Amino acid sequence: MKVKDLNHVSIHVEDVATACAFYGDALELCPKSRPDFDFEGAWFALGPTRELHIIGGREQSVQSDPRGTHFAIEVYSIAQTARFLTEKAVDFIGPRERPDGAKQIFVVDPDGHYVELTELT
Repeated sequence: MKVKDLNHVSIHVEDVATACAFYGDALELCPKSRPDFDFEGAWFALGPTRELHIIGGREQSVQSDPRGTHFAIEVYSIAQTARFLTEKAVDFIGPRERPDGAKQIFVVDPDGHYVELTELT
């Protein structure tokens, strides 16, 4: 198998409206049209070609921490991202620097999913 690229990340959420408020309003991700599936959900753009798929109906808690299950969104400036999150009153962990020099901030969505915001070097 030869991988072409990452297409999307999906997360299972308890409440789609609450998740959409976090990703759409707090993080200002751009909503995308979604096929008419037989289950509740929403799609958001993650840059020009990748997507975040929100899938409703989760009933069990999320078991996650920043070193484990998470997805990462590359940003242009970690300092600007920290200011943005502070202005939006979104709690975050960091900024911190990885051993390779990349800078990271972690936010937690309403369902307990960790999202890494990273500035690569």
